[in-house]
Amino acid sequence: MPKTINLNIFKQFFKSGQVGGIMLLICVVISLVIANTSAKDDFALFLETTLGFGAISYSILTWINDALMAVFFLLVGLEIKRELMEGELSSIKSATLPVIAALGGMLVPALIYALFNKGTATAGGWGIPMATDIAFALAIIAMLGKNVPASLKIFLAALAIVDDLGAILVIAIFYTQQIHFDQLAMAGGVVVLLGLMNYFGVKNLLFYLIPGIFLWYFIHHSGIHATIAGVLLAFTIPTNESNLPSPLEKLEHFLTIPVNYLIMPVFALANTNITFHQEMFSALVSPLGLGIIIGLFAGKTIGVTFFSWLAVKLKWADLPTGASWKHVLGLGMLAGIGFTMSIFIAMLSFSDVAQISEAKFAILMASVFSGLIGFFFLRSIKN
Repeated sequence: MPKTINLNIFKQFFKSGQVGGIMLLICVVISLVIANTSAKDDFALFLETTLGFGAISYSILTWINDALMAVFFLLVGLEIKRELMEGELSSIKSATLPVIAALGGMLVPALIYALFNKGTATAGGWGIPMATDIAFALAIIAMLGKNVPASLKIFLAALAIVDDLGAILVIAIFYTQQIHFDQLAMAGGVVVLLGLMNYFGVKNLLFYLIPGIFLWYFIHHSGIHATIAGVLLAFTIPTNESNLPSPLEKLEHFLTIPVNYLIMPVFALANTNITFHQEMFSALVSPLGLGIIIGLFAGKTIGVTFFSWLAVKLKWADLPTGASWKHVLGLGMLAGIGFTMSIFIAMLSFSDVAQISEAKFAILMASVFSGLIGFFFLRSIKN
């Protein structure tokens, strides 16, 4: 496929990501205000309101975290597939650096968290600092404008997409409590059907989206988190190598705006409701708080930078055009903005409300710190 089409898709994705990041920030502030005023109880009751009928009757919060987030993961899956087929991850040469950098940015933070929380009740949250919030990270690097080379922005986007894939695998493998194999078998049947339609050249998106709803239902009842259905569906959507927009590109184009402008802000509004209290600040220096904060900021910075250096030193990859090692170091800092994905994993990691609140607060602090330090560090670099 011509590079102009890929570039246009990337520009649309990047532009919507930066505006979506601003809306995400606004919703975070609103959620924090609600959580620390008399409106918090009414808001909590609203989120517990049940919608639906029969076997698909869930609270509003469940619809947001399981259904709307499945649409978010559908978009992520589409982006991953497009990058693998025709983008920055389509060749070994172009994919090596972001893949290795993302690997370092996942392993080092998880290790740091595990060291701080070994033998504690919060040891299971090691996946929390592994994630990078793609919307916030792209929004901040967009504000830097010409202070950073364009290649660095593409590198960050590719790294964050690989990071999302890693988070998806972690959720599917390590944060699944109990599997119901009958439901999983039916989900597998739907995936086979979708794969066959792709193989036989079915292009109509409705023939994928309608079975996709059933796929979500079966995955939801299988014990695996329902958001994985979005990724499975995405990988069956057909693409092509012609000048004509593929079904994958059409769906990605359709979903980009509602996901970045609606779904992610709504998720932040519903899940950043942290009620501040004095004990919470002391919890920042607990094993949980330190594991998250040091894992996200220091772990991401060290992991991304060191693994990138290793890949270049071993001649497996080259630095992005026009970028220096200072740029990579600053990008590693921005990768420490875990926010949305980290909060999502935190809610899967713990059942204790206090632990979830403390984890959210630590994620918020780490993300703000990573974003501010990364922004000012990158802006200080002389091109």
